[in-house]
Amino acid sequence: MTAEKHTDRNAESRTETRTETNAGTRTGTNAGTSDVKNILAIVSPHVGGRTAGAALAGVFPEQAHVTVVETADEDPAALRDAQIIITGLGPVTAEHLATARHLELVQCASHGFEYVDLDAARGRGIPVCNIGSSGAEKQNVAEQTFALMLALAKQLVPAHTALVEADWALPRLQQSITELSGKTLGIIGLGHIGAEVARRAVAFDMNIVYTGPKSAGPETEARLGGARRLDLDELLRTSDYITLHAPLTEQTRNLLDAERLALLKPTAFVINTARGALIDQDALADALASGTLAGAGIDVFDPEPPTAALRLLKAPNVVLSPHVAGVTRETLVRIALAAVQNVLDHLAGKPLRDIVS
Repeated sequence: MTAEKHTDRNAESRTETRTETNAGTRTGTNAGTSDVKNILAIVSPHVGGRTAGAALAGVFPEQAHVTVVETADEDPAALRDAQIIITGLGPVTAEHLATARHLELVQCASHGFEYVDLDAARGRGIPVCNIGSSGAEKQNVAEQTFALMLALAKQLVPAHTALVEADWALPRLQQSITELSGKTLGIIGLGHIGAEVARRAVAFDMNIVYTGPKSAGPETEARLGGARRLDLDELLRTSDYITLHAPLTEQTRNLLDAERLALLKPTAFVINTARGALIDQDALADALASGTLAGAGIDVFDPEPPTAALRLLKAPNVVLSPHVAGVTRETLVRIALAAVQNVLDHLAGKPLRDIVS
C-alpha cells in the first residue's frame, strides 16, 4: 500500500492524500465497475487532518481505494464516487449525501455523530454508524473527567499560577480546597464512558447517581457502589459534581440551560467532556460570574475551536482543555481500528455495529 500526494487539476494550490492499493491497476476505476471500494476519509484539521487521515487510510486492505480530505467539498469527484464515507468530525451534509450517488455507509470515527445529517441519510436508506460499543475512548475520557474534577477540587490552576508569581496562596486557597471522597457524583448518561467514570468514582469513595433513558439494572448499580437512578432535575439538585456523557441530539442540545443550572448547589461543579452544545455556554458563564456555581471543567466547546468571544475563556473558577479527552496516542489507534473494522465488516457482508440512523 502506498500513500502519495498529487495536485488537483482544478485547484493546483490544493493537495490531498490518496492512498491507493494496487495503484497500477486502480487508477481511474469508477464506482460500481470494480470490486474495489471507493472510500472517502474526511478528517477535520483540528483532529489531525491529512496526517491522521493518511494513517487511517493505511489500515485498509487492497479492496479499498481511499481518498483523504479535510472537508467533504475538497474533492468533488471523490465525493461523487464514494461508496463509503468515514469521517473524523468532518461534517457530512444533506448536499454531500445527495452528491455521493453510490454511497452505502457513513462511518463516524467517534462516539458523536451530530455532524452527519441523519435525516438525509435515513431518507436515502444509508446507515450511519459510530464506534459506541467499541469503548475506544472510554478510558481516556474517564481519566480526563477526573483530571478536571481533581483540578477543581484541589484548586490546582490558581495554586500553580500564584506560586510561579511568588505568591504563597495557601491561606487564601485553603477555604476552597475540597475532597472528592464522600461527595455525590451525578452522571448524565451511564453508557460505556459514563460507566467507566462511575467505576473510578467508586475508588474515590464517591456516591453515584445517574440519569438516562433506562436503568442500568440492579447488578450494575450494585457494582457501582449502590448507584441510584434519578430524573435529571433531581440529579442536579442532589449532586456535588455533575459530569455529562450524553450524545448531542436535538433533544439534548442546551440540556443544561439557565433554568437547569439554577437547580445546582452553589458549591457544585460541572464537568463536560462530551459535546459543547450540551450546555448553554453563556448561561454557564453567567452562573460562574455570579457565584451561583462553584466551578466548571470544560473540554468541549461549541464551536470548536472556540472563538475569542467565548465568555468561558475569561470566566472565574474554570479549568479548560482543548478537546483532549479521547485523543491520546492509544485512544486514536483504538478509534481508527474500531471504525475501520466496521467498514471491513461491511465489505465482507457482515452485520454493521453501532447503527445510529
